[in-house]
Amino acid sequence: MQLGPSELILNEEGRIYHLNLLPEELADIIILVGDPQRVSRVSQHFDSLEISQHKREFITHTGWLKDKRISVISTGIGTDNIDIVLNELDALVNIDLQSRKVKRDKKQLTFIRVGTSGAIQPDIAVDSFLLSDYAIGFDNLLYYYKSEAVRFHDIEKAFFEHSKWGAHNSQPYVVKCDGHLRQHFLEEGVVNGFTGSNVGFYGPQGRHLRLPPKDPMLHKKLSSFNYENKRLTNLEMETSAIYGLSAMMGHRALSLNAIIANRATMQFSSNPAKTIDELIDWTLKKLITL
Repeated sequence: MQLGPSELILNEEGRIYHLNLLPEELADIIILVGDPQRVSRVSQHFDSLEISQHKREFITHTGWLKDKRISVISTGIGTDNIDIVLNELDALVNIDLQSRKVKRDKKQLTFIRVGTSGAIQPDIAVDSFLLSDYAIGFDNLLYYYKSEAVRFHDIEKAFFEHSKWGAHNSQPYVVKCDGHLRQHFLEEGVVNGFTGSNVGFYGPQGRHLRLPPKDPMLHKKLSSFNYENKRLTNLEMETSAIYGLSAMMGHRALSLNAIIANRATMQFSSNPAKTIDELIDWTLKKLITL
């Protein structure tokens, strides 16, 4: 089946619409960062830089580190942006952009999110690294796809019962990272986490400045959830979509978090930039041996 111009949107140069990329400009290993300014903080470690593209909040640098060709791409904030980024990255490698037909032989990409997050458990130290083993999405993105096979329904059910989740809220879904990537990156000192991906930074994460909360107990409901010794550890805004879409598309994904805040102890990192740079450096060293 040929995909129409309104579905697979290309610009006048034949580049994918939002990311402004051609297939040959993308590496098979892709580091995803939310902040566009973080792209150069990653690519400055490359031995050489091949590609630099920019459109809207989406910046892409592709280059070489040792024998690994790596792309680093800024996604912006939120699972809605992740829907754009992952669909377009998959299209670059698994759809023939000229014929507009899905390729018979599929390519598997590796996605590594390097981002920031806030812990919701008091024993998770500020400035530590956290690997998201599982993620729960508080948006409804995966319900627009046939996602049943990649979701953990028992954990979802347990969360509904624990939280008495309101019918007016988006229905949460639970997904998991790639097992091979988890095994490679998880080491002593790295927190094995269960990450909540929220649809906003303030109210959806239990923060309130001037607007009153609909559910004053939301933060307590999140931090007290535990399923078979899997407790929610931290909150951010992208991981669940990365895991869910990657699993459905046949890609590998892992989310690595610099814990720059602890909501339980009300602490914030005194030098978050240093912690993020240390996570970037550690991630790249692990990728070299992947």
